[in-house]
Amino acid sequence: MSKKIKKTDVVKNGASGIKLPKLKPPQGISFSFKYYQDNHNKFSCIKKEVSYWLTLLERLKALSSLTAQEFSAPGNSTLRCHSIKWEKTSESGFGMPNEQQLVDTPYQFSLSANEHGRVHGFFINETFYIVWLDPDHLLYPEKKKNSQKG
Repeated sequence: MSKKIKKTDVVKNGASGIKLPKLKPPQGISFSFKYYQDNHNKFSCIKKEVSYWLTLLERLKALSSLTAQEFSAPGNSTLRCHSIKWEKTSESGFGMPNEQQLVDTPYQFSLSANEHGRVHGFFINETFYIVWLDPDHLLYPEKKKNSQKG
């Protein structure tokens, strides 16, 4: 009395013959260093301590769960994220080739409550392109002076 074992039908979608799962696209912001400028005379972080880099990574991880719309929504005091008004800064722009085509609105956000400075960059869709790390608040020199007085 031998039983016949039925042959299992495998739906062939991939090269291996295994049905490929349908994955949802990731939700939230991605960060890119494609336009990162560490050679800028004001925004170099070569000599920063490990605690700065750990704070940066923790902040990027936490922010990656937000959408670009949530990230850039006005009035969120914990993010301290807002657009950059070049006329109020020490710079006139990022100084990148094709900047006017790439950058719709430049943004900055803080790493912590003032200790580790800001990150400056811009969005294309759900990707935030980091251009400058500004641990010493050098983009807004007037704010730095005012915070040192108080």
